[in-house]
Amino acid sequence: MGKRNPNNYGCVTKLKGKRSRPWIVKVTVYDSEGRARQVPVDYAETEEQANIILAQYNNNPWNIDRNKVTLLELYRRWSEVQLSKLGKSTQASSKTAFNHCQKYYGMKYRSLRAYHMQDCIDNCGCGHSIQSQIRTLWGHLDRFAFECDIIEKMYSQITTTKTEAPETTRSPFTPEQIAALWNIQDQPNVDTVLVFIYTGFRLTELLDMKTEQVDLEQRTFQGGIKTAAGKARIVPIHPRIYPFVENWARQGHKYLILFDGIKIRPTSYYSRWNEVMHRIGATGKTPHEARHTFETMLDNAHGNRKCIDMLMGHKSRDIGNRVYNHKTLDQLRETILLLK
Repeated sequence: MGKRNPNNYGCVTKLKGKRSRPWIVKVTVYDSEGRARQVPVDYAETEEQANIILAQYNNNPWNIDRNKVTLLELYRRWSEVQLSKLGKSTQASSKTAFNHCQKYYGMKYRSLRAYHMQDCIDNCGCGHSIQSQIRTLWGHLDRFAFECDIIEKMYSQITTTKTEAPETTRSPFTPEQIAALWNIQDQPNVDTVLVFIYTGFRLTELLDMKTEQVDLEQRTFQGGIKTAAGKARIVPIHPRIYPFVENWARQGHKYLILFDGIKIRPTSYYSRWNEVMHRIGATGKTPHEARHTFETMLDNAHGNRKCIDMLMGHKSRDIGNRVYNHKTLDQLRETILLLK
């Protein structure tokens, strides 16, 4: 028989069904009339993790009385439990967004309504990007408060951003510019530009790629960053750039691409990129426009949308494609070959 927890310590129980975090951590709270009830404070993948969370909670109890928890208290607790699980850029944007919610820091979270959240969005004095970050933060906090039984409705779901997302100023390389690159392919750094165009990799994805991520026999790359759909994705090597990739890989260095024998940082690569752009009369073009070119060319060639999303590392917008449409390596190769 397991050791019994002290009175009012809380408990750990396992929920039924298939869940990624089936262990629920509950603590005892009292209402204004002294009546006790258990409320959830977090969820965990294993029983051991759940018991650690419960112990941490008891070492530094958080006032979880749903009638008294303020926005500031909720944000601090959410930061301790959830923020570290998010990406670094999301962590930074969440902290920035919370600075625009200061007027409601002391307000009880249970009393917040959509118009309070919307006020922070509309009057932040910033553009679409920051407004979206504030709206996203309210969504995170609402979900956490709902899980903790602090609120019964998530008002963040009916908030909106006041301004529309600005239209992109990116434009793909023209066929003439790509032809100009092939005409000078033997000149310094041109090979890297062409590989960006024919793979759709982001700048850091290619510059950070290790030689072990290239399979010359299968003629594939395996790499990527940023999202679950983008990490470790398979991108077939187009025949036109294969000689470049083979030459780099055969050298046997840790990283696929080296400049003067060393791995280069993205900020240093820009000067080399800009020199190539100057040679073909495409001053102002960026490495991300090579990625944009890759997707545009495949779309113009009527490539399968699911295959294009997989090659780009994007999550398919269509639910049916996302769940049921599993593409093979041969189908990805067929899509890559649409790049003439």
